[in-house]
Amino acid sequence: MSATTQTTPAPSDTKGGVLSLILQLRTYIALIAVLAFFSFAAPNFLSVASFTIMLQHIAIIAILGIGMSFVILTGGIDLSVGSTAGLAGMVAGMLILNGIVLEPLGIVIYPSIPLVIAITLAVGALVGLINGALITRFGVAPFIATLGMLYVARGSALLSSNGTTFPNLVGTAAHGNTGFPFLGAGQLLGVPVPIWLMIVIAAVAMGVAGRTAFGRYVYAIGGSERAATLAGVRVNKVKTLVYIISGLCAALVGLIISSQLVSAHPATGETLELSAIAAVVLGGASLSGGRGTILGTLIGACVIGVLSDGMIMMGVSEFWQMVIKGSVIVAAVVLDQIQKRFITGARS
Repeated sequence: MSATTQTTPAPSDTKGGVLSLILQLRTYIALIAVLAFFSFAAPNFLSVASFTIMLQHIAIIAILGIGMSFVILTGGIDLSVGSTAGLAGMVAGMLILNGIVLEPLGIVIYPSIPLVIAITLAVGALVGLINGALITRFGVAPFIATLGMLYVARGSALLSSNGTTFPNLVGTAAHGNTGFPFLGAGQLLGVPVPIWLMIVIAAVAMGVAGRTAFGRYVYAIGGSERAATLAGVRVNKVKTLVYIISGLCAALVGLIISSQLVSAHPATGETLELSAIAAVVLGGASLSGGRGTILGTLIGACVIGVLSDGMIMMGVSEFWQMVIKGSVIVAAVVLDQIQKRFITGARS
């Protein structure tokens, strides 16, 4: 005769498994919690108009967060994205209002809006390239390199207009540069353009991160840069490219915000880097690199966007909003460390 022996999981193992599952699903739980809370606490929170506006705010955080995701997946950080967004808006405003002045020829060229967008995105890519070069070529720590660029980009934005605003960015038919407001306030099939941009960029980013060699290299570098180097990955090139991606996303956000406001101000984008980092970390990414998803970042951006708009609708002071956002970032990092210990304990 043969006997079948059944083992019952120990209570501690069961509790550990439940806690591990909760940690993995923490972003979804947080999103459901904030939606439920503000649905009761804030009037008209889930009305169609409020929800549409909220989605546009989420799109801004999500686009920034997607660029930040690639950086954090390699174990880096980009503190300059908010300032880059501000600089991008000022570049677009300057091109629309003042054009490109060619003093030796005594002429002024007013670029079309597609060209304005292309030039502005190129400026964002340049900022990312400089960040990447400082980190890979000169060995500057990502925190210091991007912190320095934060000030350089913000100062450049202020210098471009002596601290004033570029107003009324509607362009003129005579200059052939009308149509800029459509980028931030236009609609396609009844859906605001920024939401479409978020969807397209997220879809592309998911494909790149999950289905390309570049995406695998990004995760490999975050997991172990030395191992990736030994495996033949061109680490410096990949790390530079992720900062360029982050710069491009930041520049696009600057264009969207300036288009929505139909004006450009050098202070645009202040503290947006905090929202982007919070979205990525809330989405389950590890600040040490190698772990995280674009979908997680999107959910994290939803949490931050809902939290921000909900507090505004409830009349919460802007100062308290900063305190709460900072606390959310700290809590997200603490939970990430707890999850990391669970993963390490499970492997050992």
